[in-house]
Amino acid sequence: MEKILVIHTGGTISMQEDIDKGITTSEHHPLLEASKEYDLDETIMFNLPSPHITTNHMLQISKHINKVLDQSSYKGVVVTHGTDTLEETAYFLDLTVKHNIPVVITGAMRSSNEIGYDGFLNYIAALRVASSKDAQNRGTLIVMNDEIHTAKFVTKTSTSNVATFQSPPFGPIGIITKEDIYFYQFTPRQFRFEIEKLKKEVLLLKAYTGMQGFLLDQLPIEKIDGIIFEAFGQGNIPPNMVLSLNRFLKHNIPIVFVSRCFKGVVEPNYDYTGGGKQLKRDGVIFSNHLNGPKARIKLLLALENGMNLSEISETFSHEI
Repeated sequence: MEKILVIHTGGTISMQEDIDKGITTSEHHPLLEASKEYDLDETIMFNLPSPHITTNHMLQISKHINKVLDQSSYKGVVVTHGTDTLEETAYFLDLTVKHNIPVVITGAMRSSNEIGYDGFLNYIAALRVASSKDAQNRGTLIVMNDEIHTAKFVTKTSTSNVATFQSPPFGPIGIITKEDIYFYQFTPRQFRFEIEKLKKEVLLLKAYTGMQGFLLDQLPIEKIDGIIFEAFGQGNIPPNMVLSLNRFLKHNIPIVFVSRCFKGVVEPNYDYTGGGKQLKRDGVIFSNHLNGPKARIKLLLALENGMNLSEISETFSHEI
């Protein structure tokens, strides 16, 4: 039997619906001992709805995986997780788990006693992928709704649809059928960070029309270590934000631009006030194919590793 490490962290996949209370955590995890086909080493690390998950929880999961895999041999790892922040935890693990065996994260859009509960299906599919030799050396994978996605590109696209997880740039890298598992693309991991603690503060901002800099101006420079900015289009912002951002750039605080758009790349093309070309000259770093929350994870890990501005820029410039 295949030996798989399973880490349960909570989320809808472990919840039940109550007529009076709504959907809430359950004392009995519905997936415990759900499969007899695998040798499962199961741990309930915590039982949290995913909006309660922090980067320190992510670090705890990553450290546990690395420690266990250092000491024992497993075919793969499965993490069950709430869907609201699943993609962030997946990307964190993708950047910090040092082993090459499959790490698969899954969840559910419907609680365990709702009609059409998708948790059991997703869980069994995740176990199958984690035990597949073809899933080796692919980093952290997300398995939902019979599809396999990479941690880097996947995002939650619907509040309630069971097919919520999509990878807008390139689509899933594989599918799960009744008989087999098929991979269509290979996306090797590019970075791995060794992290012991998380103390840096990285903000995430999103551009909107008429955005003013007064809120950013109120923030104490010494308490902010980095900023991710979801800019318009190819990397442009309202003109009233330029001076506020330059205040941070002058103190060598990294500012990384991603796009509000879920497709395409950011490029320094526009040479007007707030345009990407001018901001690039000012020192803004441009990143591609990462959404804001994931870029924040990456910048946080880069800062915790002591990277300087040049190294951070180099790290973000190698996105495929």
